[in-house]
Amino acid sequence: MKESMAIKVGVVGAAGYAGVELVRLLISHPDFELTAITSNADAGQSLASVYPAFAGVCDLAFTTHDDPVLKTCDAVFLAVPHTAALAAVPGLLAAGVSVFDLSADYRLSDPAVYEKWYATPHTSPELLAARTFGLPEIFAEDLASAAARHAAGEATLVACAGCYPTATSLGAYPAIDAGWLADGAVVIVDAISGVTGAGKSANARTHYCSADECVEAYGVCKHRHTPEIEQILGLPDHVVFTPHLAPLKRGLLSTINIPLAEVPAQELTLDMVVERYREFYEGRPFVRVLDAGQMPKTSSVAGSNACQIGLALNKTARMLVVTSAIDNLCKGAAGQAIQCANVVFGLDERRGLPLIAMPV
Repeated sequence: MKESMAIKVGVVGAAGYAGVELVRLLISHPDFELTAITSNADAGQSLASVYPAFAGVCDLAFTTHDDPVLKTCDAVFLAVPHTAALAAVPGLLAAGVSVFDLSADYRLSDPAVYEKWYATPHTSPELLAARTFGLPEIFAEDLASAAARHAAGEATLVACAGCYPTATSLGAYPAIDAGWLADGAVVIVDAISGVTGAGKSANARTHYCSADECVEAYGVCKHRHTPEIEQILGLPDHVVFTPHLAPLKRGLLSTINIPLAEVPAQELTLDMVVERYREFYEGRPFVRVLDAGQMPKTSSVAGSNACQIGLALNKTARMLVVTSAIDNLCKGAAGQAIQCANVVFGLDERRGLPLIAMPV
C-alpha cells in the first residue's frame, strides 16, 4: 500500500502499447499512485479484461479521455497520437497538472517545422517556449530548471523524445558535441524498430502475415522523426534517416555513421572514443557504453530503461560508426517519460524503472 502522500498520476491513452507500458511501470512505482487510465475505445472495461497480465494486481477500469479525475492529478502522461495532445495539454496545465507528453506535438521548437512535417497547424505555439524537452541524458539542465519551476508551484510540460531520436541522439551526441563531425557532413542513420513502435492499430505493414519473416525500410527520406533528430543534434538538413521494421515486439537498434573531420580521423583511437563516451555519460545510470569491439543488441535492453552503445572506428574511410540499442516502449517511450517525471518531482531518476533487461 502506497502512502497517502503519493503523487497522483493518470495515463491518457492507457490501452495503447506505450500507454500500457506506462501503466505497468507506474503500478510498481514507489512514489506515484496511478488513479486514472483512459481509452475512449475501451471505456468501461477493466484493465485486466483488456490486458490479462494485470489480473489480481490492479482493479482500475478505463474511462474516457475527458475524465474530470485527470484534472485532480499531480501529473498526467499522454500516450496519444499527434494532435490529440494539442487538444489536451492547455486545459491540463491550466488546471495545475504537470504533463509528460509522449506524442510529437511539443517536441519541435519551431511550429512551422511541425506544420511542415505533420501537415497540421500547431494550435498552442506559445507553449513551445516554456516546454522542456524530455531526454534527460542530454537536456539535464532543462529538466533541472523544470524541476525548480515545479517545486515553486508551476505546472510543467515535458515533451518526451521519440524512440528513434532517443536511440540515435544518445549514440551520436557525444561525438557531435566533441566537434568530431566533418564540416558540412551529413550524418547517416539506419535504424530498426520492433512492431510495437507502430502502435496498437494494425495495418497492412504491421499485420502478422506481413511483418513476420520480413524486414523492410519505410518512410525513406520523409520520416517525421528526422527533424527531431536534427534539432537535438543541431544539424538542420544534415541527417539522412532511414527507419526499418523488423519482426520484433520490443526493441530498437540505431546505427549512426558520423563522417570525421581530418584531424580527429588521424588522431583518434577506438579506446579514445570509448573513453570520451564514458566520460560524457558518467553518472547517467541508464546509458552503458560497451567495451571496444562490443556491439549492443536489442535483447540486451528489452524490458529495461537502459541504452547500450557500441563504437567502431573506420580510420581509412574517416568514419565513426555508433550503434545504439534501446527498448522502444521503455527508454523510447514510457520509461523515459517516467524518468523525466522523477526528475521534475525531485526524485532519483531511477525510481520505479528497470535497470536490467530480461537476460533470457
